[in-house]
Amino acid sequence: MKLFKIYTVDDPVVHQKAQEVELPLSDELRQTILDCVEYLKLSQDDEYAKEHDIRPGVGIAAPQIGISKRFFAIYLDDGDKHYEYGLVNPKIVSSSAKKAYLTAGEGCLSVPKDKPGYVYRYYKITLEAFDVVSNQQVKLRLVGYPAIVFQHEYDHLDGVLYIDKIDRRDPYTVDPDAIAIE
Repeated sequence: MKLFKIYTVDDPVVHQKAQEVELPLSDELRQTILDCVEYLKLSQDDEYAKEHDIRPGVGIAAPQIGISKRFFAIYLDDGDKHYEYGLVNPKIVSSSAKKAYLTAGEGCLSVPKDKPGYVYRYYKITLEAFDVVSNQQVKLRLVGYPAIVFQHEYDHLDGVLYIDKIDRRDPYTVDPDAIAIE
């Protein structure tokens, strides 16, 4: 398993708009994306994470490992549903009018010290991409927590961090029309 250097808020690459990935994928890039999925999986193993001094994560985008390309990996469980993807050139093709936010706030591997506050995102999205894990084009309909995670990673491809979306004057401003996700 490859241990990646995680680029942080101080590194310019995480603030740049990433470039489309040329298809078909090179073997090297395909392996890098699969390594990202494996990195996330192992980061969620408390013993492994402690031994290798890595923070647990459910998603990681190319700019976070110093590559300004449009791909990200996801590895998470939400209830009885498992999400394991290595998505290339993702596009959000539709979204709900309804917004949602995590009551505990968001975290990010590229933000070493979590910043408190609410980040409003679409409650539902439909995303299309090429998935390296299944080796096929996918169309994902995501709701709630998974939708938030995918949007968080998608923002990285445009150089946007969650801390950029928190209201600076009142980080805990509540939108009464938004859905609070515990």
